Amino acid sequence: MRKADLINQISDKTGIPKVDVLVTLETMFKEVKKSLSSGENIYIRGFGSFIIKKRAAKIGRNIKKNIAVEIPEHFIPAFKPAKEFMQEIKSSKNIKEPAENHDEGED
Repeated sequence: MRKADLINQISDKTGIPKVDVLVTLETMFKEVKKSLSSGENIYIRGFGSFIIKKRAAKIGRNIKKNIAVEIPEHFIPAFKPAKEFMQEIKSSKNIKEPAENHDEGED
């Protein structure tokens, strides 16, 4: 499902115009990014948490040049689903194999 599909479904189910749904979703995404960028986690009861994870410094390898590269410690965003969310997925009978993966940067 893509962002446009999600917007269409929300609009169809709620009767809210697509433009308003788009603005709301975009605002939510911006606020999640802003909160995580400032180090603040977001907890949504029954859904899950958007959190920041710390990755320790490590030695990686540049395979083109075959040299070791130091990767400094850094932080990455992550999503941790709530127990209820995980239970719903585990007990679902309607899950199919995911379609081909889309580019990560695509909306």
